[in-house]
Parts: sequence; structure tokens; C-alpha cells
Amino acid sequence: MTRRSRVVMRSLPELAPWPASALREALREGYTARSLRADVLAGLVVGVVALPLSMALAIASGVQPQHGLYTAIVAGFVIAALGGSRVQVSGPTAAFVVILAPITSRFGLEGLMLATMMAGGILILMGLFRLGRLIEFIPHPVTTGFTAGIAVVIATLQVRDFLGLRVETMPEHFVEKAAALWRALPTTRWSDAGIGLFTLALLLVLPRLTRRIPAPLLALPLAAAVAAALARWWPELEVSTIRNRFGSAAMPSGIPSAAPRPILPWLVQDGAHGRLVLDFATFQALFTSALAIAMLGAIESLLSAVVADGMTGRKHNPDSELLAQGVGNVAAPFFGGFAATGALARTATNIRSGAVSPVASMVHAVTVLGTVVALAPALGRLPMASMAALLLVVARNMADMKHFAFVLRRAPRSDSVVLLTCFVLTVVFDMVVAVGVGVVLAAALFIERMRAEAASRLVAEPHPDVARRLPRGVLLYEIAGPLFFGAASRAMAALRTVSSGVDAVVLDMRSVPFIDATGMVNLESAVDRLHAMRVFVILGGLREQPFEALSRAGWVEHDAKLALRRSMDQAIDLACLISDQPSAGAGPAA
Repeated sequence: MTRRSRVVMRSLPELAPWPASALREALREGYTARSLRADVLAGLVVGVVALPLSMALAIASGVQPQHGLYTAIVAGFVIAALGGSRVQVSGPTAAFVVILAPITSRFGLEGLMLATMMAGGILILMGLFRLGRLIEFIPHPVTTGFTAGIAVVIATLQVRDFLGLRVETMPEHFVEKAAALWRALPTTRWSDAGIGLFTLALLLVLPRLTRRIPAPLLALPLAAAVAAALARWWPELEVSTIRNRFGSAAMPSGIPSAAPRPILPWLVQDGAHGRLVLDFATFQALFTSALAIAMLGAIESLLSAVVADGMTGRKHNPDSELLAQGVGNVAAPFFGGFAATGALARTATNIRSGAVSPVASMVHAVTVLGTVVALAPALGRLPMASMAALLLVVARNMADMKHFAFVLRRAPRSDSVVLLTCFVLTVVFDMVVAVGVGVVLAAALFIERMRAEAASRLVAEPHPDVARRLPRGVLLYEIAGPLFFGAASRAMAALRTVSSGVDAVVLDMRSVPFIDATGMVNLESAVDRLHAMRVFVILGGLREQPFEALSRAGWVEHDAKLALRRSMDQAIDLACLISDQPSAGAGPAA
């Protein structure tokens, strides 16, 4: 290998994220039979947890339950194999429901899968351009607000199946949905409501008794057994199940007993919608939805990976994770799946179950596959009300109302405003609007806080860092805070008070970490005004960024106008020299 090729190979990791970074790291550290056993056991547990959730989330998204299972199988395996987190589990998540359900309602299954593929492409580009760390720029009140808003929307959507309501068509917007459900309350089926309440009680109580067995693994089979008994002994109390909701002559159980098969997503039709025309107008109509899926997928997967890092003490590769999320979302629709991302609850279960590498997440996908092939008829007997109860618990955990209330009670008022704004916008409109407005609002409030910090003041008393008294014709101003577009005008305000009879003004810039174009314009205006008054200006104590920015902008020393000094001592010495010269404002000799 030549020296040039070695240099190129060494620089490749800096250009793009390597796929499968987490898996390669685990194998490089030494993967033993003991590690495999731990991963297999953890994967089996998470697979059991993911099974009902995947079906429930598919139903909530407006598609048949098997599509959620296919998502967990294909996307779960691909993302685990290629990802940057050792223990992250990916699949369909509750947060996606509020985005996916309107897509399905408008474009059908075909449109949902096309939007997922487009979102996957966006995520791949985000990973290749190393945008994984941008998650750090989304303020905590924004994520808390839209997550709580999503939880409220998800919980509202479950009321229909939980109570067995008859709602012919569910409106698109939240307020209209709530009104439609309220009008449908007289149609409540008490058998469905009873099974829903029974399941909900088990899901809430069982974790208090034992955490060794996942609550859904006990609660849902028990609810299915009770529902079957009711249907046998009291036919008039028959409960709606997956089988009688989605079953057909060709597929009696409502779930096919087969592995996902390769398909072309743009040729799939769900029967309720006509075939999409693959033209520019269609892609344009789906682009906003795809962008929303990609944004939420990136945020949720990286937040989940950060939480996993805190639980395991390891560090994930955010760019590799985004790349894997993108590939998984492109691949899943070719096998009947839809949008997937990192699932925090399943990831936490994976860690608590002893997972040590991505193999556990891959085993979870294989577990779901094996269960679908072997137990599809049994899965078809799960009550719809029980699936709704499961998602109500998921929504409750997502909302985290204690933390929501804590932020409102203890955080600065500006953060509370951002949180409530994102919450309301998510519920009333959607997550994309909420995040966009929330980030802009948080940035505006941050700029206002920085603006309040930026100021200049005349140092009337001896400066603690100045060893000697300044001459009568020299003024010292201390500039504090960044000189950027939101604060530059305020910071320069004090310089407007300089009057005639002054030889030199020294600006102490040691507390200015940053200056932008607006700051330079305001500073230049102040210097020009002082020069018109025959006052010489010295910028002293310039830090690295302001000095380089001013140099690049063409700021050079001018004998009658301006001097730049990195040291404050040098700036004071020059000011004293200027004041001692007979011609005020003449500046230093060339």
C-alpha cells in the first residue's frame, strides 16, 4: 500500500460514517459464547414485548397488523446490523402514529410506504453529511412538549377501540376527532369496554408485582382468554378481535402465517384507495410527510440512543445510527413494512434483560418472525380493546406528566412558554409545526437572554487590570458578551455618549467571545462616528475568533483611526502614547 493510499484510508472515517460500527466494535472487543447467550435471552424477551406493540401501532396507523410485524422484523434486523448503538432496538413506535395515520387516510398503504422510503433517503443523507449531533440543538422543552402532545393524540385515538365505539369515519384534525368520539359515546359496547379496562388494570398492576415477566405477555393472553369465554358462553357479549376486524376468507386469522415476502411498494393497493400515480405531484405531496417522518425518526432514535448510553456507560455513533435508520426505512417497505425508529421502551427492556451487542436486537426481529409463522391464528384472537389499552399505557409513559409538571414548575418562564407552545401545537396541528415553531421560539428567547447580557460600560474608576491611571484624554470602555445580530446594537449603545475633548477610546474586548457580521457593522459605525470626532479607537484584548473575523473582513490599523491589539497592556500603552502627543487623535507614528 502506498503512502498516498494509507493517507486516504486514514481520512475515510472523517468523511463519512462507517456502517455497522456498533456490531464491529462488539466483535472487535471479543464476542464469546456467554455474550451470545445473553443476547439471545434478551432478544427473546424484547421480541415478546415488541409483538403486540407492533400490531397495535400498525392498527393505530391505519394499516393491517401484519405490517407492524413486518416493520419490526425487517427494519429491526437491518438497523441493528448496521447501526451505531450497541443495544438500541428499532421498530414501529407510538410517536409515529400521529404522522402516519393521516398519510394512510389520504394516500393509503402505498402512499405510507412511499413516504417511508423517502424518509429513509433523507435519513441516509443526514448520516452521510454527519448531522447526527444536530440533536443537541433541539432544546429539551421542545422535545418534552411535542412528546407529551403526541401522547395526548395517541391516547385520544385509542378511545374508539377501547370502548368499542361506532365511528364511521375519523376526521383528520384533533378537535374534530375529539368531537366525533364524544358524539359516539352512546354507542359504547360494554363488553369491549370491560375487556379494555381489565387489560388496562393488568398492565398497570403487574409491573408493581414483578418485572421479571413483561406485563403484556401476561395481560394480553389473559384478556384474549376472557374474551373467548365471553364469546362462547354469552354470544351477545362477543368482543371485537383482530380476527373479526381484519380476517377474510383468504386470511381467517387476520394475520398471515408467513414470513414477509418481497414486494414493490408502489404497486401495493389496500382496497380503500386507488393506485397512486408516480409523478412529481405525488412526490411533492408526500415530501412534507416524509420530512416529518425523517425528523421524528432522527430525534427519537438519537434520544433513545443517548438514554441507552446513560444506562450502559457506552457511547453510540450518531451518524452511523442515522445511516442505519435510513437504510432500514428504505428496506422495510419492500417487505410490507413502514416507518421505524429507535424505541426507547424496548431499548430499555433490552438493556435490563442483559443485552451486550446488536445481536440481541437482531434476535428480537427473528423472534417476531418465528412467532408470526408459528402463532398467527393465536395472535388473531387478541381483542382490539386490549391493543388499545396497551397503547394507552404507552401514551401514559410517553407523556411523563411528572416531568412535564416539574419543567413548568421549576424551569425558567421562557422554557415553560416553549414547552406549552410545542404541546398545544402538536395536539392542534402536528409535530412538524410544533418542532419548527418551538425551535425558532427557543432560539428567539435565547437571543433575547444573550442580548440582555451584552453591554458596554465606561470604566470610571481605575480598572483592576490597569496598573497605572489613565490620562485625562483616554476613556476605557468594557464590552461584555457576544457581538452578534441580536445584541450588537445594545452593546455599542454606551459609546454614543462619548463627547468632544477625548483623544482615545480603548475598548476592552476580553469578554467578547464571538462577533458576527452584524456586530462588525455596528462596531464599524461606532468607530466611524468616533473618528469623525477625531477620537482614536483601540480594540484591546481581542480573543481568537473576533481577531480572525475582523482580519478576514479587512480591518487593518489606520494611523488616524484604529488599532487592534491582542493584549490589553499594549492597548493601554498605545492610548497613553496618543494622549501625550500634542495633536489629539493624530494616532501613532507610522
